[in-house]
Amino acid sequence: MKRRSLPALLAGVLLLGGWGGPAASASSPPPPAAPADSWTAPLSTRGRYVVDASGNRFKLRSANWQGAQGTWNGSGSIDDPANHHDGEKADQMPLGLDRAPVETILDGFRELGVNSIRLPFSNAMLHDQRPVSDASVAANPQLRGKTPLQVFDAVIAATTAEGFAVVLNNHTNTSRFCCGLDGNERWNTSQTTAQWENDWISLARRYKDNKRVVGADLYNEVRRTVTDDANWNWGNDHDWWAASQRLGDRLLTEANPDLLVIVEGINWQGIPLDGFSHGRPTLEPVRTVSHTLVASNKLVYSAHFYGYTGPNHTGATGMGETHDPRYQELSRQDLFATLDRQALFVAGESGRHFTAPVWISEFGIGSDETNPQARAWFGNFVDYLIDRDADFAYWPLVGWTGHGTWAILNFDGQGRRSGILDGGDWRAAGWSRLVGAAGKTGPVAVSDTWDMLNLDHADAVQSLRTRAGGDWDPGARKGVCPDGRRLIGLAHRDGRGLCTDAGTPGQGAPLATTVVRDERYVQQGDWAGGYTKYQCGPNQFMTGYGVRGQAVSAVLCADAGRPLGTAGRTVWFDRGDDRPAGGPGGEFALGNYKGQCGAHEYAAGVAFTGAWAKGKTPDALLCRSL
Repeated sequence: MKRRSLPALLAGVLLLGGWGGPAASASSPPPPAAPADSWTAPLSTRGRYVVDASGNRFKLRSANWQGAQGTWNGSGSIDDPANHHDGEKADQMPLGLDRAPVETILDGFRELGVNSIRLPFSNAMLHDQRPVSDASVAANPQLRGKTPLQVFDAVIAATTAEGFAVVLNNHTNTSRFCCGLDGNERWNTSQTTAQWENDWISLARRYKDNKRVVGADLYNEVRRTVTDDANWNWGNDHDWWAASQRLGDRLLTEANPDLLVIVEGINWQGIPLDGFSHGRPTLEPVRTVSHTLVASNKLVYSAHFYGYTGPNHTGATGMGETHDPRYQELSRQDLFATLDRQALFVAGESGRHFTAPVWISEFGIGSDETNPQARAWFGNFVDYLIDRDADFAYWPLVGWTGHGTWAILNFDGQGRRSGILDGGDWRAAGWSRLVGAAGKTGPVAVSDTWDMLNLDHADAVQSLRTRAGGDWDPGARKGVCPDGRRLIGLAHRDGRGLCTDAGTPGQGAPLATTVVRDERYVQQGDWAGGYTKYQCGPNQFMTGYGVRGQAVSAVLCADAGRPLGTAGRTVWFDRGDDRPAGGPGGEFALGNYKGQCGAHEYAAGVAFTGAWAKGKTPDALLCRSL
């Protein structure tokens, strides 16, 4: 969400975007982007880093090539189709194709030093069967007569052929400029969730064979409508956590297992008026409720930051919020601390169920910005991205000379280029510093991973092998770790679980599984006297469990494929937490007692009281050394 000017906002309208920048003189152009043979698709993740197929860090140095999410009206702007007269054509395509050949535009991208492009689109664009106007592709006559989606195809083909990675971004439902009360607040505001999912499945399949189409950015700036908020894990049809979790799994299992699944936090909740609760949750809820995909090395989180918004400030004028600072009004120290709290803690804290790369997929400022606070914010924000070695994407990339000031690559009516590379742009020094900054490069070591199982409202069967085997505990809510992970922690109530491959990273999928609903494998010694125990067999570890209400109904045991230790201990968690010091894995069941084996142990069984009056809740784990 971004715009070259702020439209007038009525009460309740939420605009979430912004401006900012460093006071600096122009500097030499940044180095060109790496050539096509410098990285190997597909991409995945290792801890906080995105890596290529060779395991080398691939830092997303990106920019947003906007246009296909809105409408092009031939006058140097993107606008609302409702403003067009009857019969007037409004096209939906990446900007600049009327003014410069696509090859020339891509040359500019390379000079900018980016290696990846975030490519927004609208759901309406995908279904528009009308050919684009000749004027909208005047500099690219080979695109005449094509539909917007066919133009999108051609842009992607040309971009990836030049070695750039492309991340598809579902920016809007309808083709109009984001981000007020415009019918695009949620993934399902102007369409059903089923339509949204089906569009994504179709698009992912469409580009499956192009491995440089590396990611699916599921939805842009989820935010409040007039009457209600999107939420994180409430279990209703406005639950962004549940919607993104379900679609992410569907994309990886039904459409394209190579894609990165990119989930942006909630951009706004609450009425933006003084006296009412309101704020930008961004990624803060991830600390206690994160995503676990069927391929847990495919998850990337995302957040947007603009100087004129704030932690409790929409950036709109005339909306109250008089006591709430904007990001550009924070001191450098407070800004860094706020950004860490709202987003970058996800990448900055290793060994947690939420640890993942964070892509700041939108930030930006105008070349004509004169506000000292805004310019200082941009400088501080660039410093922050460099200090945190963060993946980033500038908004926007392409614009028109003389129409707006935010783009960093502009073309006039004769196809002549201007912008951040061509002198006189105060943002150039900051941009050059950012794209040329030192950071982690080369191989990224495989490390322990931790994954949360959330059974609050539905199953969390994250094993592809188990999914293929059918329903192993009918009628129960089931949690199963991703293939290659073992269960290491359980909550006393509500069915939360924690998985890991600690001590055996990259061990692969289990060979076979067994469902246990009795004490057949309980061996010598009563490790939980007076309690019912479901225990795995020799050389098996717990990888899943079922609950009915709060009651344990079964455990799923996986063959290790090698001898496992038999020395064990009982971890009780019926009256308090019993977890290793420091809580490796993080808080996976806030407000509940939790039991957790050590990082070099495996859970071999669970004990619970047989008395229904006590709910048959999990009370103890049998933990054994690997």
